[in-house]
Amino acid sequence: MKNKKLQGNVRDAAFSILWAVENKQAYSNLLLHQTIESYGIAAKNRGLLTEITYGTLQHQMTLDYYLEPYLKGKIEPWVKILLRLSLYQIVYLDRIPAHAVVHEAVEIAKRRGHGGVASVVNGVLRSVQRNGVRSFNTISDPYEKISIETSHPEWMIRRWAEQFGLEKTREMALENNKTPLQTVRVNTVRATVEEAIEMLESEELEAVPSKMIPECLVVTNGQPARTTTFEKGFITIQDESSMLPAYALQVEPGMTVLDMCAAPGGKTTHIAEKMKNSGTLYALDLHQHKVKLIDENAERLGHTVIESTVGDGKQSVERFGEEKFDRILVDAPCSGLGVIKRKPDIKYTKKEQDFARLQEIQIELLDQAARLLKEDGILVYSTCTVDAVENRGTAERFLKEHPEMEKIQAALPATMGIKHTGFVQVFPQDYGSDGFFIAAFKKTQKTATA
Repeated sequence: MKNKKLQGNVRDAAFSILWAVENKQAYSNLLLHQTIESYGIAAKNRGLLTEITYGTLQHQMTLDYYLEPYLKGKIEPWVKILLRLSLYQIVYLDRIPAHAVVHEAVEIAKRRGHGGVASVVNGVLRSVQRNGVRSFNTISDPYEKISIETSHPEWMIRRWAEQFGLEKTREMALENNKTPLQTVRVNTVRATVEEAIEMLESEELEAVPSKMIPECLVVTNGQPARTTTFEKGFITIQDESSMLPAYALQVEPGMTVLDMCAAPGGKTTHIAEKMKNSGTLYALDLHQHKVKLIDENAERLGHTVIESTVGDGKQSVERFGEEKFDRILVDAPCSGLGVIKRKPDIKYTKKEQDFARLQEIQIELLDQAARLLKEDGILVYSTCTVDAVENRGTAERFLKEHPEMEKIQAALPATMGIKHTGFVQVFPQDYGSDGFFIAAFKKTQKTATA
């Protein structure tokens, strides 16, 4: 393939992102911004670039299933990506005329390949236009059918079906292919929800209160991160589900609190707001560049209670000593299967063997947290995944290994209408937010040390 990019061209820009995701294990969300800059994509076309890039990734397996009957002989990998990208627009986007999509695809094929490739691309896309795409009804295996229909690997569908049943699995997989809501959290130390809505409206953004979290707003147009309201620290970008841990912690002003896996600081700054910026809040993370993000967030929002520090949560007892904290949040490293809507590449890069290794890390962090927590203190364990092994499995194993800890009800907003006894699993389809898990524990006696 010739590396002849078409400057300013949305589809060629989308193609180059998809090529990098497939061949260089690059992340689409990180590449998007760089590509907008390097291609000089006009502001009015950025939405389309995002839509066709993410849409093609989200529906990749479905698109391959649609293309398969039309592909004769061996086809170069880059040509397949170009065909996927073009077919996505023809099948899923009504507002773009099919002839325009075919024309653009042929131009890219000529520029990056040669006339022969262009005529293959033209032939395949015109045949699909003429004959349509095949149905999923020919697939008899229920797991394979959901896998192809929703473009999730079959092992993932089988795993979820074992954990939650087929119907719930299909609902979740379909939800994962929707566009995520754009949500922001109001910095309640600086503004009320009503004031933040007015500020955003004055900058021509529409914002409505979330049905899930009182200080959360759903923004229905524009880019909140580019507003003065954001710049001046009245709001921060955060998904609704990830606002739950700050509630479950039940912090109060003046407490000593630890956020053990804190970067980039969304939950840390929310905890600071719940503490009314009074007390001590340690924000720990492994990497210096990530800790810098916590500092930048805290500074923009005006939170002086946060003390960020670089360090390994698995060695935090050495660092802080035992029984030092009133509250601890362990928002642990996890498979991230709750955020597929935002990061569709996750579906294709995760492997089933990752889960056992992740649980060991989660347990190590929780073991440390149990020792760091004062008697009567509260520990919250959270993840942005839906996997039962990492969630309920890890939480139950931790309880079994720590008789000094007891499960308590996670104090979540009444607006959610959740009636539960302790462990809370939010699925993507429940509120349209990310998939998320929360478990809260209380320390009833000192930790026995070996």
